[in-house]
Amino acid sequence: MQQTHSAPEVTEGDRSPRFPRLRELVSHRRGFSDSEKTAAALLLVATVLALVWANLPLGSSYDDFWHSTVSLQVGTNTLGLDFRSLVNEGLMTLFFFVVGLEVKREFALGELSTWSRAVVPVSAAIAGLAIPAVIFLLINGSGESSHAWGVVISSDTAFLLGALAIVGPRLPGHLRTFLLALAVVDDIGALAVIAIFYTDEVHIIPLIVAAVALVGIWAMRYVTVAQGPLYVVLSIAVWVALLASGVQPTLGGVAIALLIPVYAPRRREVERAAELSRAFRQSPNPVYAQAAVRGLLNSVSVNDRLHTLYIPYTSYLILPVFALANAGVHLSPETLGAAIRSPLTWGVVAGLVVGKLVGITGITALIRAMKLGVLAPGLTLGRVGGGAALSGIGFTISLFIIDLAIDDPQLQDEARVGVLAASLIAFLLGWAVFRIVDRVQPPSRMSLVLARDVDPARDHIRGPVDAPLTLVEYGDFECPFCSRATGSIDEVRAHFGDSLRYVWRHLPLTRVHPHALLAARASEAAANQGKFFELAPLMFGHQDALELDDLLGYAASLDLDLDRFEEDMRSSEVVSRVRDDAIDAELMDVHSTPTFFICGKRHSGPYDAATLIRELYESGQASAPAPGGPGSGGSTPQNAGLG
Repeated sequence: MQQTHSAPEVTEGDRSPRFPRLRELVSHRRGFSDSEKTAAALLLVATVLALVWANLPLGSSYDDFWHSTVSLQVGTNTLGLDFRSLVNEGLMTLFFFVVGLEVKREFALGELSTWSRAVVPVSAAIAGLAIPAVIFLLINGSGESSHAWGVVISSDTAFLLGALAIVGPRLPGHLRTFLLALAVVDDIGALAVIAIFYTDEVHIIPLIVAAVALVGIWAMRYVTVAQGPLYVVLSIAVWVALLASGVQPTLGGVAIALLIPVYAPRRREVERAAELSRAFRQSPNPVYAQAAVRGLLNSVSVNDRLHTLYIPYTSYLILPVFALANAGVHLSPETLGAAIRSPLTWGVVAGLVVGKLVGITGITALIRAMKLGVLAPGLTLGRVGGGAALSGIGFTISLFIIDLAIDDPQLQDEARVGVLAASLIAFLLGWAVFRIVDRVQPPSRMSLVLARDVDPARDHIRGPVDAPLTLVEYGDFECPFCSRATGSIDEVRAHFGDSLRYVWRHLPLTRVHPHALLAARASEAAANQGKFFELAPLMFGHQDALELDDLLGYAASLDLDLDRFEEDMRSSEVVSRVRDDAIDAELMDVHSTPTFFICGKRHSGPYDAATLIRELYESGQASAPAPGGPGSGGSTPQNAGLG
């Protein structure tokens, strides 16, 4: 009987949750973390507060507050910034630092680490940068407003993910991954535009000082003590030098992040950390405590540590404060009337709403038509169009560039009205596109058929690759039901012989099987050395021993190259392959193991050999067994199933 992991039922005595419809809406958006939803909510609340504050009948308290000046004097040198500049040039440096960490990780280990995976989102992001700017310049080709074309080029990742969680498809599948990869390239383009086009004057000597400090940050990878304080001192030196040089100092955050090393955890550091922890457990003292902490920190890259440390501050504090400081537009009848008549406002709206939708969707369709790249399973042009519409929510960097590109306060307000209007229109447009797509192709229909066709170059197949019958299993190496199902698979393969191809795909249920993900990656590492179906039965036979040392022992027993095996387990190719299978399963609303697909159609109910054999015949692609052939006592093929 197929096992389903579900939440416990609510008893009659339990209190009904408040706002049940809202809770149901958000909870059904699987694939989104609570932190993403919270960050988007805080950003929205801060925006509303800024608008309310700026329009209170209290005179100009909003502008007066954010133009209050803070000064720091050292000897005869004075550094003076108003509160808004302190936020935009000071706090936002940390935001851009976190963006830089994400960019570095994506290109080193993530979705953009291989060109075959990156070609579509990279091309879509470039088009999503260029087309909005062209549309803006068609409307604002001259005058001071023309310099503000950078306002329309960038999407707001926090708002984008929050909006996707609210109005996007219930099962986002690969769409969320696609939009995240696109957002990384989008951020790179926006930062390059700020550095090249919105830097007025450069002073060489402070720039050289900043470069020397950056070299020192790069060299920090070879320092084993006092890394934290040294990073802080050198980072402050970079920021101050860039501020003095005339270059936008927030770009220092990106430059610093790109110099910080990123790598997957290495076994020797992990083992060293475990040894130090054991030593502290046996003899707790301050020396061993410091050594254990240092060992744990050294077992993961500086990039990962700093990203984990700072992402809550940027998401929950810095971005809301930035919105509070920059989104306050005086929505007086005069301002709104001027905005409605302003080509600047309409250029921003058209650039963000139309430009993002046309640019991202159009280039994606073109690349697919020219067969230069392919979309992931379930990532239809309709879904890409919905995500492209939501990408018109250009908030953080758009407001940031307004402050850099426009000096006239009235024009700034007109541009801000355009950004706010475009963000609202993009949200509603994305909602409409997703609703139309869901009506044309209901999600329930997608769960009944295999999302991705069998690919001999990628899938793990037993039997002839061109066999008329196909049995696909989504499984988990730590799942006891998957282990027991290997016997059924053996019988089915013996029955059909060369008429059947059996395919394994990953669905590690990490919430109930803590070692399943590691085992899945180990199987892919073994596959790179041609031993997938040799390692799989060893893991099924020892489901209580799937730690890294155990997996290395099984690999050694198969005479695998252990250094390559361990390196492949951490590689972006292996990580992406396992993740892709899991995302495909989520797209089809598969959440239990084992789940079978018979000739492309989802199987429900028992998965004993007799039931699977009967359904393979009922698929219409299998003929009745010949006397003495498979299924009538014939011989069993070698290496049947996974066992």
